[in-house]
Amino acid sequence: MSSDKRKKAPDQPELPIEGVQAAAGDAQAAKKAAESDTRGEQHVVAEAVEAVVHKLFDPKKLEVGLHTRVDKGFLEYASYVIRDRAIANLADGLKPVQRRILWSLHQRDDGRFSKVATIAGHCAQYHPHGEASINDALVVLTNKRYLIEGQGNFGNIYTGDPAAAPRYIECRLTELARTDLFNDEITELVPSYDGRNQEPVTLPCKLPLTLMLGTEGIAVGLSARILPHNFPELIAAQIAILKKQPFKCLPDFPTGGLMDARDYQDGKGSVKVRAKIKTKDEATVVIKEIPPTTTTDSLIASIEDAVQKGKLKVKAINDFTSENVEIEIKCPAGVDAEKLVDALYAFTACEVSIASRIVVIKDNRPVELTVSEILRENTEALVAILKRELELRQQALQDELHYRTLERIFIEERIYKLIEKCKTADAVTAAVHAGFQPFQRQLVRDLVAADVERLLQVRIRRISLFDINQHREEMEKVKAGLAETLKHLQQLTKYVVGHLEALLEKYGPLYPRLTTKSARHEEVDVKAAAFKSFKVAYDREAGYVGYKVNGDEFKLECTKFDKVLLVFKDGTYKVTELPEKLFVGPELFYCGLPDREAVFTCAYTDRKASYLKRFKFGGTILNKAYLCIPDKSRILFFAPATPKVLYVRYKPAPHQKINQQTCDPAKIEIKGPKTRGRQISIKDISSVTAEPTRGWEERATTTEIVFA
Repeated sequence: MSSDKRKKAPDQPELPIEGVQAAAGDAQAAKKAAESDTRGEQHVVAEAVEAVVHKLFDPKKLEVGLHTRVDKGFLEYASYVIRDRAIANLADGLKPVQRRILWSLHQRDDGRFSKVATIAGHCAQYHPHGEASINDALVVLTNKRYLIEGQGNFGNIYTGDPAAAPRYIECRLTELARTDLFNDEITELVPSYDGRNQEPVTLPCKLPLTLMLGTEGIAVGLSARILPHNFPELIAAQIAILKKQPFKCLPDFPTGGLMDARDYQDGKGSVKVRAKIKTKDEATVVIKEIPPTTTTDSLIASIEDAVQKGKLKVKAINDFTSENVEIEIKCPAGVDAEKLVDALYAFTACEVSIASRIVVIKDNRPVELTVSEILRENTEALVAILKRELELRQQALQDELHYRTLERIFIEERIYKLIEKCKTADAVTAAVHAGFQPFQRQLVRDLVAADVERLLQVRIRRISLFDINQHREEMEKVKAGLAETLKHLQQLTKYVVGHLEALLEKYGPLYPRLTTKSARHEEVDVKAAAFKSFKVAYDREAGYVGYKVNGDEFKLECTKFDKVLLVFKDGTYKVTELPEKLFVGPELFYCGLPDREAVFTCAYTDRKASYLKRFKFGGTILNKAYLCIPDKSRILFFAPATPKVLYVRYKPAPHQKINQQTCDPAKIEIKGPKTRGRQISIKDISSVTAEPTRGWEERATTTEIVFA
């Protein structure tokens, strides 16, 4: 170690040996002095220790050192969680616990099922976080179908029911995992957490597991969510990459559903997935597939919650789910099944949006990639692995061909006779080398000591029963295999494409797409889909308005999203949220649903005259009070739309010849709520109605008001 490395960081407190020794001497001296001090030894020693502490530890330097240690420790912890627990590795698409489970299954694989508890116990020698996490991860891997085959109750991905206890269920590797996930010759091993065993850094995986399995991980300051994709489609995309053709891959979820992936851009963005809902009859709908991230229980709970909040109406819900999803929903009387389907998509978990963020470990660092980048990396890794396997096979075939040639010459040319008179090991070796000297050109490579040792172990029975014809046939097979391997190495891309096409042909029918792709979901208008489940009324005597008020005036059927327009006698109006029970007093003149384009007719009076106008409220700010008539005025008549005739009655007055009149409001132009309107009269008006009231006299004194 260099002197630079031995130096401490400048921000750490330095404790020189000389200082420690001097402080220790001071403490000893203080102790001796305490023996003769009348204050007592204990008090003096305490003062000495305090002096030593202040001399050794500068509080400022100690604080800096503590911060450094905390920062370093937290960084190491964060790095461990990101790299060794939560985030999958790009090389094989697995998290550490998944890799250790598969490695344990590989080590114990004999083709038969093993108890999950047994595998978890074996895996615990590699995984330092307990068997509970191993059991959970193994169940999840089994339910993803590709790598582990289960026997027993591994739970239900539709209902969310948990798996049975590990001692009751069994598992083993699938054929796909056995053939395309392991190769002990090229697997790099490192010591396990306790140093007693060897575990793989990554598995030599030939499958695009990162996108096949999909995964979620939450680490320190980092999260990943990789959506699962369809296995045959991923293989077809890898073939397209090798052939330099365009490709596109979309997610595929084990629960099925209908997917809108217009916002999913090569692994970035999100997808919307809907439940598959069929209309059984006019009053019944059936949910046949559910979106991911939901279960039948959570889906039913979301429907019940929407019903309680008044967003939709349902008569009954029956769950008949077993191996397949089947949730039957009955519509109440007067509710159309098609409208109920729209409401289910709008207000329940029948439609979910799932965001995607592909973060993986690459070269010991977390990186964010796209689907195409992941597939290209996986394809390059596949080419490298297959090339390495071909090279190993080539080497093995060359070694076998070399030894079979040695064996044939050794027996046919009776070289073994030369060693009968040799008395030392060196003489035996020299005799064998001398015997092969004339046949050097027939050898694949030069003779080495290991070859001599192997030849000397040939048994007499093997020599006596040697069949030259059979031997030549076996050598021809070896030569043919070697020639084929060399051909594959020369045409590596073609060989890899053939490997992928064989996978696609064998496993394509076993893993069909489950989630149906759709170009675009028809957007559901939330307000249009909402049911009118709330009945708003006004109790003038009590002064309350709302859907929990028992009143006889202004009865409205509203949805959860409706607003309410309130107009008072003094001309004040405002738009408010759907009230539960709101006190407004006895002066409410109108209560209805706001419409910016709706036309209202209003007659009002001030101290000097009375006026009539037609107007539209237009836009308003929620819960803000406005005036639709001048200040200190009073509304005489207010109604939506335009009545055909208004009947105006005046208060009796001396020498008054006309006591009642009619008018046609349609002759007044439509303006805004702040318009003054047209003057009716300067007389005091007793009433303005849309229908003739009791006592209305049909006589010559009734005239029509002419607006100037």
